[in-house]
Amino acid sequence: MYTLKKSLGQHFLKDENICRKIVSALQQHAFTQLLEVGPGGGALTKHLLQLSDIDLKAVELDNEKVNYLLKTYPQMEGKIIHGDFLDIEKPFEGKFTVVGNFPYNISSQILFKMLEWKKDVECMIGMFQKEMAQRVAASEGNKTYGVISVLVQAFFDVEYLFDVNEKCFQPPPKVKGGVIRLMPKKKIPPMKSEKDFFIIVKTAFNQRRKTMRNAVKALFDAAMPDDELFNKRAEQLSVKQFAALTFKMK
Repeated sequence: MYTLKKSLGQHFLKDENICRKIVSALQQHAFTQLLEVGPGGGALTKHLLQLSDIDLKAVELDNEKVNYLLKTYPQMEGKIIHGDFLDIEKPFEGKFTVVGNFPYNISSQILFKMLEWKKDVECMIGMFQKEMAQRVAASEGNKTYGVISVLVQAFFDVEYLFDVNEKCFQPPPKVKGGVIRLMPKKKIPPMKSEKDFFIIVKTAFNQRRKTMRNAVKALFDAAMPDDELFNKRAEQLSVKQFAALTFKMK
């Protein structure tokens, strides 16, 4: 078989029903190119290989798991990218879908990778720690709403699909999982630039207890624009409101 490496945050999905639910969610939109992130022991890969007319690739960092997958699923020959998902180039030309039981310890970096690839990612269905999944899907006014919520929701529609119990994994993690779906927004909120948008969102939430007027004043001229949004705190602003404020930045 194989060993589980704590250093890589390995908690492998073993529940067949959850695997089927993920694949069912995947099939709700059409795709021809699919990247599985962190296939591990192949619980999900086994189901993905049954999809017809799909160009499947999988990225796996752990050499032992790569060898295990090739031995167990010979069809994966030539389809495995042996490397770190955070470092790889785009695996396909054109649009592709991403699926994975993501290591909880690099959740934020994975989502930033989705933002980096946003012009080509047509859908992402991912398992995250439940708290992270809820954070990505949270709306303004929610206590879990933060930087990652705003940045992801500016470019993707986020849907929280379902919870996953700890017992569905081997070994069981200490927290529940949550599966979310990202679909590209049909209309991205107007913003001065993505760079300005990222800066104002990160600056605002860096001092989230302060009003926007105090948290982001360094980004505006000394005489800040007369806008009631500056009297609110970061978690009270919608994605569109953050985007609108970028036009007033210096």
